[in-house]
Amino acid sequence: MSSLLLRHARLVPLGPGAAAPEDPVDLLLRDGEVAAVGRDLAAPAGTEVHDAEGRWVSPGLWDQHVHLGQWAQVATRLDLSSARSPEDAVAIVEHHLAVQPGVPLVGWGHRSVTWHREPLVEDLDRVARDVPVILISGDGHHAWLNSAGLAVLDLPWRDDVVREQEWFAAYERLPRLVGDEGTSPAAYRAVQEQAASRGIVGVVDFEFSGGAAEWAERWSVAGLLRIRMATYAEGLPTVLGAGLRTGDPLPGCDDRALMGPLKIISDGSLNTRTAWCCAPYADGDFLEHPSGAPNLTGLELRALLREAHGHGLEIAVHAIGDAAVREALDAYEETGATGSIEHAQLIDPRDVPRLAELGIRASVQPAHLLDDRDVTEQCWPDRSGRSFALRWLLDAGVEVRLGSDAPVAPLDPWLAMAAAVHRSGDDRPAWHPEHALTAAEALAASTDGWGTVAPGHPADLVLLDADPLGGTGEPEKVARHLLEVPAAATYIGGNRVFLRP
Repeated sequence: MSSLLLRHARLVPLGPGAAAPEDPVDLLLRDGEVAAVGRDLAAPAGTEVHDAEGRWVSPGLWDQHVHLGQWAQVATRLDLSSARSPEDAVAIVEHHLAVQPGVPLVGWGHRSVTWHREPLVEDLDRVARDVPVILISGDGHHAWLNSAGLAVLDLPWRDDVVREQEWFAAYERLPRLVGDEGTSPAAYRAVQEQAASRGIVGVVDFEFSGGAAEWAERWSVAGLLRIRMATYAEGLPTVLGAGLRTGDPLPGCDDRALMGPLKIISDGSLNTRTAWCCAPYADGDFLEHPSGAPNLTGLELRALLREAHGHGLEIAVHAIGDAAVREALDAYEETGATGSIEHAQLIDPRDVPRLAELGIRASVQPAHLLDDRDVTEQCWPDRSGRSFALRWLLDAGVEVRLGSDAPVAPLDPWLAMAAAVHRSGDDRPAWHPEHALTAAEALAASTDGWGTVAPGHPADLVLLDADPLGGTGEPEKVARHLLEVPAAATYIGGNRVFLRP
């Protein structure tokens, strides 16, 4: 029986009406659980003792929406986030190719929705005729390629970007161009170590490629955090054939790696103007689908929910537009399936109580509002007050869980919490502050449902140098305090996986 005694730690109070002792306490961690909390606890024989020295202890943080492989790859991809026009992006590409001529290029991060025109294949062909160039948008829902890039991914030629389902299918063919660029077991381990340094103990992984077999292959090197692995419809037969249900350990891994939900991308994104809405986009006259569009029919959505639910899987339905959210809720209600709405970025107030009534979680990414604030005012100016409506959700009794959607936003729970509290990432006033959360609410939504650390809780903890709820004053100051709270140590199953030097 392994055990660890964490002495002199201050408990962070979390949950409705939560309270915690003012003075430091001891925590006995045994066999992966918090066995006891109290003052001057005796250390059983063979127990390792760590002194928290009066630091604050919270349940470990979770990121409920990550594309772990893509997050690992970001460091190897050309950063296009600074491009403010197609011309800017082409200049960045041209400069990079001058430094590394003849090497296939994969970029990440451009957001073309605010550009003065749409990017074209011929723009990239002018600077790279024979070298494949593939530029993935910052929302991951489209890619801008040159002719050589289209050819290497077996995509038919067009002078437009590749969107949604066509792009998701093509993404799986990228390894033929770049190999295991950024996705080796060591790369997976490195990004998890970075996450642990921020107090993260677990992630829900929505990576497109791989599956249980690949996690088993990489686990001896990459196993660190708790992982809940999602599958997509293409991988569902394999998951069902293996008899995996949500919560089951992945074969070849230990109990830190579990089967997660079936992920369904039911609509697109705001940046790509494909999020499915009840009303047309303000600037949607030139779009093929002025209100966005679903990625699958209602019958297809319900069939997937029934199949997954019937085999013990939860479902995570990506729904950004209000029409997509409503259709997802209708499908959940008709099938009796359980799970989450991922993003719920735009929602009709009439649909908010339905999430609570159906017991469907809202898995949201507050840091997206930092990027989407101006885009929303351009595309949805008549409905910006219904965007990232976190306060409506929480007040209606919806279980709200926070995440990043990394690499769309950084894998940083403190940034997500700060965005939820302040709703601004620059010098401008808060954007629709009526939907802001308190620091305590944001932290509680980041701990996988665990409140104040108590006996029987998982021994997944983060030790903090400052009280995360100690920020005072205006929301801007409270948010700044959250961003400045450093993690001193992170524990998973009672084992220390991070210690700040």
